[in-house]
Amino acid sequence: MPRPRQCDNLKQMTTPERYYETYIFDLDGTVYLGDSLLPTALETIVHLRQLGKRTLFLSNNPTQTRAAYAEKLTRLGLPTPKFDVVNSSWAMVDFLNQEMPGARLFVVGESSLCQELLSAGFELGDDAERIDAVIASFDRTFNYRKLQIAFDAIIGGARFFATNGDRYCPVPGGGQPDAAAMIAAIEACTNVKVEAIVGKPSQFMAQAVLRLANQPPEDCLMTGDRLETDVLMGLNAGMAGAIALTGATKAEDLPAAEIRPTYILEKLADLKPRNSS
Repeated sequence: MPRPRQCDNLKQMTTPERYYETYIFDLDGTVYLGDSLLPTALETIVHLRQLGKRTLFLSNNPTQTRAAYAEKLTRLGLPTPKFDVVNSSWAMVDFLNQEMPGARLFVVGESSLCQELLSAGFELGDDAERIDAVIASFDRTFNYRKLQIAFDAIIGGARFFATNGDRYCPVPGGGQPDAAAMIAAIEACTNVKVEAIVGKPSQFMAQAVLRLANQPPEDCLMTGDRLETDVLMGLNAGMAGAIALTGATKAEDLPAAEIRPTYILEKLADLKPRNSS
């Protein structure tokens, strides 16, 4: 399968030459920031839907359920069913169902992730001797007690997985330390590397969203504000990858970047093909 066309001149904003059948959007920093849609996001996504194009949403942030993300999009003016959202919590459930069905888990994470895992039939606990796997995630309640239990469980033979590897989550005015900080703390004390990270840019997340899209990857366009997660996942899966300069990545970051997006967008409205009326 040929790789998507990449941008040859990073100084020139590039837009698609055609419409795709499915558009996959990152959320934080791409579609919205905080509780506000980013400029042109609403009209662009509405336009694509009016053309009959599928719009799906992808997030590495596990602090909300799929239903909560769908409700937020709907509240912001983009009615969306939860089945059109994939987040790293759901990807973790899908991964564990294949890798360790019925496992007993210790979760370094927040209530939304715990709810998703419990609903899928996994047992959660904090008795390190009975833990099959430690799950690390974005956790604003992280403390020494959680670190100790994760340490004891992994030293005792538990496996070690993570929802996502983001260093920070963009929020209005800055960012919040993300799952990478929890992963690093656990790796540092156990000297055990995380076995799998299931969120972007992993193949696990890519496969999950492509199954949902039910389209060949060459008919899908992944758009996000991070080269190392959003764009890389899209390119590795055979999709086109667009970088939106609306969040973490800025234009000045692109010339030195090893990852070359297919398209560079100043705003989501730039997804409209250059030759369309």
